[in-house]
Amino acid sequence: MNVKNSEETHCYLVTGGAGFIGSHLVEELVRRRQYVRVLDNFSSGRRENLAHLAGHVKVIEGDICDLATVRQAMEGVDYVLHQAALVSVPGSVADPLKTDQVNVRGTLNVLLAARDAHVRRVVFASSCAVYGDNPVLPKDERMPPEPLSPYAVSKLAGEGYCRVFHYVYGLPTVVLRYFNVFGPRQDPHSPYAAVIPKFIHSALHGRALTVFGDGQQSRDFVYVANVVAANLLACQTNAAVGHVINVASGQSYSLLELIDHLKGILDENALQVNHMPPQPGDIRHSQADIQCARQLLGYVPQIDFATGLRETVAYFRQQMLRSD
Repeated sequence: MNVKNSEETHCYLVTGGAGFIGSHLVEELVRRRQYVRVLDNFSSGRRENLAHLAGHVKVIEGDICDLATVRQAMEGVDYVLHQAALVSVPGSVADPLKTDQVNVRGTLNVLLAARDAHVRRVVFASSCAVYGDNPVLPKDERMPPEPLSPYAVSKLAGEGYCRVFHYVYGLPTVVLRYFNVFGPRQDPHSPYAAVIPKFIHSALHGRALTVFGDGQQSRDFVYVANVVAANLLACQTNAAVGHVINVASGQSYSLLELIDHLKGILDENALQVNHMPPQPGDIRHSQADIQCARQLLGYVPQIDFATGLRETVAYFRQQMLRSD
């Protein structure tokens, strides 16, 4: 997706910048010759995600739960892309207190520091999980939230703080509700790994794909480059300030359809599938209405599901060859 480059150079702080989405944001900002600062505690982010950008990025190893560290990272910053979070639904069910500490208190720390540093804008990474399992499709931003997990509650609380900091303190904030983001650098090894990297990794290593439930559950999968573009548009577009905006592809695919796509890409018709009981807190169907993103951001997803999936498989194949 092409976003017009600004002639000005600004300082961007990417929290969680060593993570999956964060590292792609950092990479694109470096490509645009912006000043980039990363705040990451490396609990899930990986140093190798930023290794190819050495010398172009200032990395601060620290935790968003520590306000003093966040204030230090915020000095001189123009734009904040707040990606740092605990992102697992099952993980939040297992430890809701930790999820609250990182996702709610950590976000509050980021907003306090940004307010006091007079940053130009904070873009907050939220989640479609806030919609819950409302059967109405597609999901649009006017629907009442119905969170079904501590993770979803924590993201909704972060949205509320963004709204309050904009209207009470005048801090320009934009909330982006990510749907199911996928792409290179996504970790397949975590017990809470997202389905696409987990499926690809298993398929490339000749292992069965684990499907929780009947496989008919559907997701709006969005390639990471589209999410990067939405974030940068959110920094540039004044009309987006104060709004909550879906970031997705606007289409949904079931897990069984995903497996069929993988069979075609891998030229493998005999992928084994093991069905397990559904996971608690998991939603049945998800699809986004992206009209708000089109109107407020000028967002149009340029990389479709099939293309993004091929790029992601190619990345994991390359990683497998390097490790052999």
